[in-house]
Amino acid sequence: MSKESWNEFAAYYLPKVEACLQDYLSKLAAYPRLKEAMMYSVNAGGKRIRPLLVLAVIKTLNGQLNQASLQVAASLELIHTYSLIHDDLPEMDNDDLRRGKPTNHKVFGQALAVLAGDGLLTTAFELLGQVKLPAETVVQLLNYLAYAAGPQGMVNGQVGDIEGEKTALSLAELEQVHAGKTGALLVYACQAGSVICQAKQPIQMALENYGRNFGLAFQIYDDILDRVSTEEQLGKAVNKDQAEHKNTYPGILGLDGAYTKLAQTIAAANQALVSLKEAGYDVRLLAELLEYFKVKD
Repeated sequence: MSKESWNEFAAYYLPKVEACLQDYLSKLAAYPRLKEAMMYSVNAGGKRIRPLLVLAVIKTLNGQLNQASLQVAASLELIHTYSLIHDDLPEMDNDDLRRGKPTNHKVFGQALAVLAGDGLLTTAFELLGQVKLPAETVVQLLNYLAYAAGPQGMVNGQVGDIEGEKTALSLAELEQVHAGKTGALLVYACQAGSVICQAKQPIQMALENYGRNFGLAFQIYDDILDRVSTEEQLGKAVNKDQAEHKNTYPGILGLDGAYTKLAQTIAAANQALVSLKEAGYDVRLLAELLEYFKVKD
């Protein structure tokens, strides 16, 4: 069994994901300004949690971490980056900073920012379609990603978030919004690794459950950070959700209640890994990833 820690795993594979992204985007036959806008947001930094989660699931299931795996992971990051560009637009969250840098529309204007997002969205599917895996596997990955990113997943959650600004949501309604907005791509990351490794259905279902809880924890944690962090720490405006009367977990549960909900969600994600462990898989990488959410003592 591997003794590799999450930090060691990420340190080794993150540069490979970056190289895959750069190699693919640099070869696009697009107007230079469009390519510049696309690469500006892709190169803006970030922990690359989603592509690394794809690779971590493959590692956990004893699959091959090869160029095909990296391309699948990179295509997911392109989808995520497009969503951030659009999310920052004045018509959406109207953010000026992302990861400590001016948002895409602040640098390139709203029209080009929209098109840069469109470009990343569509070329993500082009990249995924080129992956050298069995045709049936590629089709399955394309279907899963389209579902996760589209009107039954992330886009639907984003609409729910916008509609929710007009009214106070219940906890269940807020969880439903974030299952799409934040959780859908993280569930897909687990599905992608499972499909590549041809995991049996109970294992894939357990990993999907892990992804759902990871996604929920991710959003709760983000809401908490908006309350307790500084702009310098987050690289974006803070206390914005509260100022704009957005539905958040601290807003519904209070800050202490949000911390409790986060701890419960992390526990549920860990519980989802039990069946994998019982099947003989080393789940330590996925369990250690949950330490990303640093809960107060």
